Amino acid sequence: MSEDQSRSLLYLVVCAAPPARHIDELVELLHQAGWHICVIPTPHAASWIDHQVLAQQTGHPIRHDHRLPGDPDSLPRADAIAVVPATFNTINKWAAGISDTFALGILNEAIGLKLPITIAPYAKPSLAAHPEFDKNLEKLAKWGVKVLPNEVIRVRAEAQDTEMEGDDKPALHFSWRPVVEAVARNL
Repeated sequence: MSEDQSRSLLYLVVCAAPPARHIDELVELLHQAGWHICVIPTPHAASWIDHQVLAQQTGHPIRHDHRLPGDPDSLPRADAIAVVPATFNTINKWAAGISDTFALGILNEAIGLKLPITIAPYAKPSLAAHPEFDKNLEKLAKWGVKVLPNEVIRVRAEAQDTEMEGDDKPALHFSWRPVVEAVARNL
Protein backbone atom coordinates (compact mmCIF):
# COMPACT_ATOMS: atom_id res chain seq x y z
CA MET A 1 0.00 0.00 0.00
CA SER A 2 1.43 3.40 -0.93
CA GLU A 3 1.75 6.21 1.61
CA ASP A 4 -1.21 8.08 0.05
CA GLN A 5 -3.40 4.96 0.18
CA SER A 6 -2.65 4.44 3.88
CA ARG A 7 -3.89 7.91 4.83
CA SER A 8 -7.42 8.58 6.02
CA LEU A 9 -9.50 10.77 3.71
CA LEU A 10 -10.91 14.05 5.02
CA TYR A 11 -13.49 16.17 3.23
CA LEU A 12 -12.64 19.80 4.01
CA VAL A 13 -15.79 21.89 3.54
CA VAL A 14 -14.79 25.53 3.16
CA CYS A 15 -17.26 28.40 3.65
CA ALA A 16 -16.90 32.01 2.46
CA ALA A 17 -15.12 33.82 5.30
CA PRO A 18 -11.64 35.38 5.47
CA PRO A 19 -9.86 32.14 6.51
CA ALA A 20 -10.94 30.55 3.20
CA ARG A 21 -8.36 32.71 1.41
CA HIS A 22 -5.63 30.89 3.35
CA ILE A 23 -7.13 27.38 3.43
CA ASP A 24 -4.06 25.99 1.67
CA GLU A 25 -2.20 26.49 4.99
CA LEU A 26 -4.68 24.21 6.77
CA VAL A 27 -4.49 21.67 3.95
CA GLU A 28 -0.71 21.54 4.38
CA LEU A 29 -0.97 21.02 8.15
CA LEU A 30 -3.58 18.29 7.69
CA HIS A 31 -1.31 16.59 5.14
CA GLN A 32 1.54 16.71 7.67
CA ALA A 33 -0.82 15.10 10.20
CA GLY A 34 -1.38 12.21 7.81
CA TRP A 35 -4.63 13.19 6.10
CA HIS A 36 -5.52 12.91 2.44
CA ILE A 37 -7.80 15.88 1.60
CA CYS A 38 -10.70 16.68 -0.75
CA VAL A 39 -11.70 20.36 -0.67
CA ILE A 40 -15.42 21.10 -1.06
CA PRO A 41 -16.14 24.84 -1.03
CA THR A 42 -19.58 26.38 -0.73
CA PRO A 43 -20.60 28.25 -3.91
CA HIS A 44 -19.43 31.62 -2.53
CA ALA A 45 -16.20 30.21 -1.14
CA ALA A 46 -15.48 28.64 -4.53
CA SER A 47 -14.77 32.11 -5.91
CA TRP A 48 -12.43 32.92 -2.99
CA ILE A 49 -10.01 30.02 -3.39
CA ASP A 50 -7.45 29.03 -6.00
CA HIS A 51 -8.87 25.82 -7.47
CA GLN A 52 -5.73 25.00 -9.44
CA VAL A 53 -3.39 25.35 -6.46
CA LEU A 54 -5.68 23.35 -4.15
CA ALA A 55 -6.27 20.61 -6.74
CA GLN A 56 -2.52 20.28 -7.21
CA GLN A 57 -1.95 20.33 -3.44
CA THR A 58 -4.64 17.69 -2.71
CA GLY A 59 -4.52 15.58 -5.87
CA HIS A 60 -8.31 15.94 -6.27
CA PRO A 61 -10.50 18.30 -8.29
CA ILE A 62 -12.29 20.95 -6.27
CA ARG A 63 -16.00 20.08 -6.24
CA HIS A 64 -18.47 22.81 -5.40
CA ASP A 65 -21.46 21.71 -7.43
CA HIS A 66 -23.49 18.58 -7.98
CA ARG A 67 -22.39 16.27 -10.77
CA LEU A 68 -24.70 15.57 -13.68
CA PRO A 69 -26.53 12.23 -13.85
CA GLY A 70 -24.22 9.69 -15.43
CA ASP A 71 -21.04 11.61 -14.58
CA PRO A 72 -18.54 9.59 -12.56
CA ASP A 73 -18.11 10.59 -8.92
CA SER A 74 -14.77 12.39 -8.62
CA LEU A 75 -14.60 12.14 -4.84
CA PRO A 76 -13.52 9.04 -2.94
CA ARG A 77 -15.46 8.11 0.21
CA ALA A 78 -14.54 10.22 3.25
CA ASP A 79 -13.44 8.88 6.62
CA ALA A 80 -14.14 12.22 8.33
CA ILE A 81 -15.23 15.79 7.58
CA ALA A 82 -14.06 19.20 8.78
CA VAL A 83 -15.98 22.42 8.11
CA VAL A 84 -13.53 25.31 8.27
CA PRO A 85 -14.44 28.12 8.42
CA ALA A 86 -18.07 27.25 9.24
CA THR A 87 -20.14 30.36 8.62
CA PHE A 88 -23.36 31.52 10.27
CA ASN A 89 -25.30 30.79 7.09
CA THR A 90 -23.95 27.28 6.59
CA ILE A 91 -24.38 26.31 10.25
CA ASN A 92 -27.99 27.49 10.36
CA LYS A 93 -28.96 25.89 7.04
CA TRP A 94 -27.24 22.63 7.97
CA ALA A 95 -28.99 22.43 11.35
CA ALA A 96 -32.31 22.99 9.53
CA GLY A 97 -31.56 20.10 7.16
CA ILE A 98 -31.33 22.31 4.07
CA SER A 99 -29.33 20.80 1.20
CA ASP A 100 -29.42 23.58 -1.40
CA THR A 101 -25.69 23.33 -2.18
CA PHE A 102 -23.35 20.42 -2.81
CA ALA A 103 -21.48 21.19 0.44
CA LEU A 104 -24.68 21.17 2.52
CA GLY A 105 -25.78 17.95 0.86
CA ILE A 106 -22.48 16.33 1.86
CA LEU A 107 -22.88 17.60 5.44
CA ASN A 108 -26.47 16.39 5.76
CA GLU A 109 -25.56 12.96 4.41
CA ALA A 110 -22.61 12.78 6.80
CA ILE A 111 -24.98 13.13 9.77
CA GLY A 112 -26.94 10.11 8.52
CA LEU A 113 -23.73 8.16 7.84
CA LYS A 114 -22.47 9.02 11.34
CA LEU A 115 -19.13 10.22 9.98
CA PRO A 116 -16.86 12.07 12.43
CA ILE A 117 -17.40 15.78 11.76
CA THR A 118 -15.47 18.71 13.23
CA ILE A 119 -16.52 22.31 12.70
CA ALA A 120 -14.73 25.58 13.41
CA PRO A 121 -17.46 28.25 13.48
CA TYR A 122 -16.43 31.64 12.18
CA ALA A 123 -19.17 34.21 12.77
CA LYS A 124 -18.66 37.84 13.72
CA PRO A 125 -19.97 38.76 17.19
CA SER A 126 -23.20 40.38 15.95
CA LEU A 127 -24.16 37.17 14.09
CA ALA A 128 -22.90 34.85 16.83
CA ALA A 129 -25.22 36.71 19.24
CA HIS A 130 -28.28 35.67 17.22
CA PRO A 131 -30.29 33.27 19.43
CA GLU A 132 -30.58 30.58 16.75
CA PHE A 133 -26.81 30.37 16.26
CA ASP A 134 -26.06 28.84 19.68
CA LYS A 135 -29.17 26.65 19.47
CA ASN A 136 -28.01 25.29 16.12
CA LEU A 137 -24.47 24.66 17.36
CA GLU A 138 -25.96 22.75 20.30
CA LYS A 139 -28.19 20.78 17.92
CA LEU A 140 -25.19 19.82 15.78
CA ALA A 141 -23.26 18.80 18.90
CA LYS A 142 -26.18 16.57 19.98
CA TRP A 143 -25.98 14.92 16.56
CA GLY A 144 -22.33 14.03 17.28
CA VAL A 145 -20.58 16.95 15.56
CA LYS A 146 -17.44 18.18 17.35
CA VAL A 147 -18.03 21.94 17.62
CA LEU A 148 -15.00 24.13 18.33
CA PRO A 149 -15.45 27.57 19.95
CA ASN A 150 -16.54 30.35 17.61
CA GLU A 151 -13.56 32.00 15.91
CA VAL A 152 -11.03 29.68 17.62
CA ILE A 153 -8.99 29.93 14.41
CA ARG A 154 -8.81 33.74 14.54
CA VAL A 155 -5.50 35.07 15.79
CA ARG A 156 -6.22 38.32 17.56
CA ALA A 157 -4.48 41.47 16.35
CA GLU A 158 -2.29 41.67 19.44
CA ALA A 159 -0.98 38.16 18.72
CA GLN A 160 -0.15 38.87 15.10
CA ASP A 161 3.26 40.02 14.01
CA THR A 162 3.69 43.09 11.85
CA GLU A 163 4.11 41.21 8.58
CA MET A 164 2.42 43.10 5.75
CA GLU A 165 0.60 41.99 2.60
CA GLY A 166 0.03 44.02 -0.57
CA ASP A 167 -1.02 47.67 -0.25
CA ASP A 168 0.54 47.75 3.25
CA LYS A 169 -2.40 45.86 4.83
CA PRO A 170 -1.52 43.67 7.81
CA ALA A 171 -1.18 40.03 6.79
CA LEU A 172 -3.94 37.76 8.10
CA HIS A 173 -2.84 34.80 10.15
CA PHE A 174 -5.07 32.04 11.40
CA SER A 175 -4.56 29.49 14.13
CA TRP A 176 -5.12 26.17 12.36
CA ARG A 177 -3.68 23.97 15.12
CA PRO A 178 -6.99 23.64 17.06
CA VAL A 179 -8.62 22.22 13.93
CA VAL A 180 -5.84 19.72 13.22
CA GLU A 181 -5.89 18.54 16.84
CA ALA A 182 -9.71 18.31 17.01
CA VAL A 183 -9.95 16.32 13.77
CA ALA A 184 -7.42 13.82 15.12
CA ARG A 185 -9.29 13.48 18.44
CA ASN A 186 -12.69 13.17 16.74
CA LEU A 187 -11.96 9.87 14.97
